[in-house]
Parts: sequence; C-alpha cells; structure tokens
Amino acid sequence: MSRIVGIDLGTTNSLIAIMEADGPKLIPNSLGQKLTPSVVGVEGEHLLVGMTAKEYQVSHPDLCASVFKRYMGSDWSVTLAGRKMSAIDLSSCVLRSLVADAEHYLGEAVTSAVITVPAYFNEEQRRATIAAGQMAGLKVERIVNEPTAAAIAYGLHEADSQKTAVIIDLGGGTFDVSIVEMFEGVLEIRASAGEIFLGGEDFTDACVSQILNQAGMKFEHTEMQEPLRVSRLRRECEQAKRRLTNEASTEVRLPNSQGEIEPDAPRYAITREMFDLWTKPTLDRILSPIRRALGDAGLKRQEIDEVILAGGASRMPSLIKRIEELFERPTRCTINPDEVVALGAAVNAGILDRHESLSEIVVTDVAPFTMGVEICREIGGEDRDGYYLPIINRNTTIPVSRVERVATRVANQSKVNVSVYQGESRLVKDNQLLGSFEVTGIPPGPPGQEIDIRFTYDLNGILEAEAVIVKTQKRATQVFTRHMKNLSESQMKTALDKMQALKAHPRDEEENRLLLKWAERLYMELPHRERNRLDQLITGFEEVLESQDQAQIKLFAEELGAFLKAFDSFEGEQGDYGTSPSDE
Repeated sequence: MSRIVGIDLGTTNSLIAIMEADGPKLIPNSLGQKLTPSVVGVEGEHLLVGMTAKEYQVSHPDLCASVFKRYMGSDWSVTLAGRKMSAIDLSSCVLRSLVADAEHYLGEAVTSAVITVPAYFNEEQRRATIAAGQMAGLKVERIVNEPTAAAIAYGLHEADSQKTAVIIDLGGGTFDVSIVEMFEGVLEIRASAGEIFLGGEDFTDACVSQILNQAGMKFEHTEMQEPLRVSRLRRECEQAKRRLTNEASTEVRLPNSQGEIEPDAPRYAITREMFDLWTKPTLDRILSPIRRALGDAGLKRQEIDEVILAGGASRMPSLIKRIEELFERPTRCTINPDEVVALGAAVNAGILDRHESLSEIVVTDVAPFTMGVEICREIGGEDRDGYYLPIINRNTTIPVSRVERVATRVANQSKVNVSVYQGESRLVKDNQLLGSFEVTGIPPGPPGQEIDIRFTYDLNGILEAEAVIVKTQKRATQVFTRHMKNLSESQMKTALDKMQALKAHPRDEEENRLLLKWAERLYMELPHRERNRLDQLITGFEEVLESQDQAQIKLFAEELGAFLKAFDSFEGEQGDYGTSPSDE
C-alpha cells in the first residue's frame, strides 16, 4: 500500500509533502524547489507546468493559464492553443506534476492524497478538487481546510492549556480566517469565514492598475488591447511588492506594447506608503470575514490568545500591521507561510496512515455554509415558494445532526419534493442547489400533514437528508457526498485522452527548458548590445541540447545561467538559478 501524501493545491503555488519519522517533509520538484507555480501552458504539442510555464506566460499569456483555482466548481474554461480546458483540467495538470515529483523522490507509486482547500470553498468547489485529483490518478482520502492544516502544522493540538487562536490565511488568490480552540490533543474549529476572490494577486493587480493610470492608460482596456504589456508589468509589480516587504521604496519599469522593457523605459518610483495607499481598499476586505468569524464563534477580539499568519501574501507589512492593531497583540509566523499548509496536510495524511510518530489527534471542523431546504410561505393570503429554511447553520461544529418540521400546504397532498440547498440567502434562488429527492405516500387529509426533515453532516463532507412522515413514520433518504459528481469511466477517458494529446517533457529536461524560457523572456527586455550576446548563448545552448552531450550541456547551462543572473532577478526560490523566495 502506497503512502498518503499531503498536497496544498494553491492559487499561485502548489506544494506536496510526506510524513516522515522526524516530522512532515516537503518534496522538491524537478528544479529542486519546494514551490511549484500553479501555472499551465501549451507550447506546440507540449504541456508546460510550474516555473517553466510561468516564464512562458510573460511572453505568451494567450497560451498559459493561472489563478484557475478561483474557478473550481464553475463552468469557466480557457482555450489554450485550440484546446478548451476547465479549472479541473488545469488543476489536474498541476497535481500530476506534483505526483511525478513525489514518485521520483520516494521511489514508489503515489496513489492517495490529502488535499487542502480554502475553508470557504463550497461543496461544488470541493467536489471539483476531488475530480482533479481523480484525473491525476489520485484517490483523495480527505479534503482538509487550509487554516485547519496550518493549525496542525503549528502543533496547536498539543497545547497544555486551553487556548483560542485565530488563523489568518492570505494566499495568492484566497483569504480564510478560522477561530480555533485547542487543548490536550483536541483541535476544535469554532468558526470559519473567507473570500475566494481575495489574495496576493489582487494586491499585485492594484499596483498594475495604478502604474497604468499614471501612464494614462486604463487597466481593463490595456489588458485586452496590449496583453503582453500587462503580462510583463504584472511581473514587475509582483517583484516590487515582494521587495517592499523588506525595503522602503523601489521602482517599476513600464514595458512597451510588445512586453519589452527598453533602455529608456519609463520608471515609476513606489514607496511602501504608496503601495499601502493603493491597496488599502483590497486590504479592507479582510475585515468583514474576520468580524463574521468572531461573531459566529461568539467571541470578542480581546478573547483571542494567539494570532497565526499563513499564506505567502501574509508577509506584507500592511497586513501584519492591520492584524496586530485589530487584535492588539503580535502575530505569530514562525513557520514559512508558503509551506505551513502543505506541512499540515502531510500531518493529516500521516494520521490517516496511522504513522507511528503521531499521537492521537481529535480534529473537529465546522460547516462553512448553511444547509437547508426550500419551503413555501403564505404571503398576503397566497402561497409563495422559493423561501429557504436553514437546518444546519454555518459554522456549526461537525459532525452534527439537526431536524426541522415542515407540513403540507394543500389537502390530500400525496408527495413532497425536498430540494436541498447550501448558502446564506433567505431566497433559494440566491443559494446553491445540492440536489433533491421525493417523499411519497403521505396519507390523505387536510393541509398540515407533518414531515420531519433531518440533516446529518460529517467531516468527510457527507450530508444525509432524511424525511419522515410523522403520522406513518415512512422515510425517504438521500445522501449527498463530495464524490457524487466524480467523473464516470467514459468522462474520465474523454478527459484523459484530451490531456494525453499534450506531451509532458521528460522530468530530467525541466531545468534546461526553464533556462531557455527564462532566457527568451529576458531577451525581450534587454537593449540591443546585450541581446546579441544572449542570442549567441541561447543558440549555443540549443545546439548542445541537440547533441545530448551532458558534460557540454552542463558547461553551457552554467554560462547561460550566469549571464541571466547578471541581468535579471529570477523569480524562483533560492536555488541554482534563484535569488529571491516566492511569496504566494
């Protein structure tokens, strides 16, 4: 039986980890890096994933996709080189890349995983995540909320006295806040809230918008008309955002319409204060989920004992300052915020694997959304349907079972359709339909024949809805699981055939391909004199790659890498080609 891995399938970066005897360990990718960018590209008949795709995206934004995690569970799709790809398709590409890295590292097949998701993901988004895992050849043993994984990585369940902590998780594309209570091996999630369209990418885009405004351009128009300019400027602003974490000021260069940065390109100075002002409306959006989580937990800010930061974007000084002012205490961030969720996922995987190094942990979670049924109400003497009757309220500790009593509205009504929804609106049209089932055999009689509807919801996302006719005790039951919409065999074959038409490059070639993509992107930005030299280096490197002479390939790679580092700050992690850590 293969070991279970833990995966953080992120908006901006993804990671994979395994539980070892001395604790959870991150598994490096083919470039020796722990973070694999969640970017997918198509070059001819070849599929690009990770840092290679991210470099390619700067010069070929129309052939690459990123930030697709935000669209999980929706009908969104993108067409890359004539191939229509959904968020599930793209996520499965990232997962397959991570699994290949793990299999190379472990020397064994990897077929089972724990995958983390934002706490505020709804059931459709969680099912989509499982489907992506299935397409990647994985059995998804459990879906774990990201803040819960972070809490476990910090060992909060090992606290020797009762504590209440808040986990603030600001990643590349999503924001989560969870209120956690822990004592003697028990980790209880009191409440969770969040935003799936709020993350570090939004802070970067706010900076892009401001620079374009200063240049007399509008973001939306320029993105449509000059995608290469915006793609390259987004990279400039992302790097500036990272520099401002440790520096008081920096500058951004404005690319031309072809995405090239010319020697006389306009330069815009940005101070940390300017960046904070530009991104204040974005930062303000974290407050509502925090208030909602505290309210649902029945707590005041002063009752929080510890504040823990997770997610790469939580490094931003403006966020740290705002959170520390809000809770009137210093934040804790002693584990790399990019890595903490993946480490917690590995511990979760170890628990399922019954790893000998782990003591028993009891983890309770909460229902992220209210679940209920559609009912009709009498309004102005008329029956009107479309109203929502909550049965399990959001942030109820799970596992849980709740019952509500409803009744027929007309005489001799023999059946009732029970429509099950998830959401917070009083009208079902604004909530998400999970499914429906029918209750038949209601005995003849006047209006008001009673039916008990019970919801039972567990940690694995299984919702059992049971309707009992009170007079006869006849029952009807429907089970809703996260695996309900898993792909059928024919759907799986169609999806896999579509993906397998794209060939993945051999794993041991990835470093050289990345070097070429980095060089090609930098070529667009260099002045004429340096371009000629880089062109010679690229041509020479391509020739030795064709020769397959490994000694010559290594020499040319070192020479090309040295040139690139002299002119550019590579965006990867610290490593063979890296100079600055990734932050989302």
